[in-house]
Amino acid sequence: MKKIILLFLIILVTYTKSNAQDVPNPITTAAPFLLIAPDARAGGMGDIGVATSPDSYSQHWNASKFAFMPSQFSIGVVYTPWLRQLTSDVFLGGFSFANRIDDRSAWATSLKYFNLGQIDLTDINGAPQGTEKLNEFSLDGSYALKLSETYSMGVTMRYIRSDLGIKSANSTINPVNTFAVDISGYFQSNEANYGNFNGVWRGGFNVSNIGPKVSYSDDGQDNYIPTNLKIGGGFDFILDNYNKVSLNLELNKLLVPTPSVSINDDGNPPYRQEDVSFFSGMFKSFGDAPGGFSEELKEFTWALGAEYMYEDAFALRAGYFNESDLKGARKYFTLGAGFKFKSTRLDLSYLFNASDINNPLENTLRFSLSFDFGELFEVN
Repeated sequence: MKKIILLFLIILVTYTKSNAQDVPNPITTAAPFLLIAPDARAGGMGDIGVATSPDSYSQHWNASKFAFMPSQFSIGVVYTPWLRQLTSDVFLGGFSFANRIDDRSAWATSLKYFNLGQIDLTDINGAPQGTEKLNEFSLDGSYALKLSETYSMGVTMRYIRSDLGIKSANSTINPVNTFAVDISGYFQSNEANYGNFNGVWRGGFNVSNIGPKVSYSDDGQDNYIPTNLKIGGGFDFILDNYNKVSLNLELNKLLVPTPSVSINDDGNPPYRQEDVSFFSGMFKSFGDAPGGFSEELKEFTWALGAEYMYEDAFALRAGYFNESDLKGARKYFTLGAGFKFKSTRLDLSYLFNASDINNPLENTLRFSLSFDFGELFEVN
């Protein structure tokens, strides 16, 4: 029996290696701005947030966390410069508002706006021909409900608009208008004693941007929106009444078909995505990579994040994000800090690129501002 198992493992490893692809094969989608981390708190922990403690920006990460929000109302404002080393007018901005209705439920809404800057148009002689301002935005609303003392679920409805066409130049790129849904869950244990410290376990998942394919042109070519799976967990080390350390791990995967149909019909790269429905594509995305199981694993990104909190008034954060070289090659370290005065909190983060591929947030300071007010609720 041991020999049979050993032979099976050798065959499996051989098959995986023989089908591995050594050329980049990234997954592309429409409206990728939907995946950009909006807030500086998550930005300081390697862009993670599906299982961190609830805050004003949970709408992007995991709306079910709002059912555990400690305050009755929460408002968040975010601003993230984009490509700051090249231009000064490209940015991601937005706001969020959350209302915890009672001990079991909450609702929230948010707006995310991605400004792609101003484009100055000229003719062949350099004479001005006007300007264009391209942008994308999403507007959403969510509802979260506690199903037990320690577990909640949430649903989010989202309207998405992406306008990338230059109208004055008779562009063939049409604006995109579509809708999508998020389904999420969040677990937060009761505080328990572990000897010299108390602790709280947290876990969460979010399947976001579940929606139909869209088309930017009239040629019939459709594009998938970034349907995405996030799953993660964390643990809070509550050292005493003043000091708390949180450690978090998060995995992420696009639920979009991998480019796997050979453009040259020879079975080799380059590839294009298979033309299937968005719903079928979500399930096919777990087993359609041309490189087999080894390439499927490379489509998962992972991130580690840590947060030290002193008296819920001052925070220090650090994180690391990793993506396969064949799927985008994003690798970076992050640092962050948070300051709270009464009901106001300011968060800052900074990104250090660790890849040969340039990062649009490299050497960029991000910040977000939030306000918590109203009745206070007990947390587990």
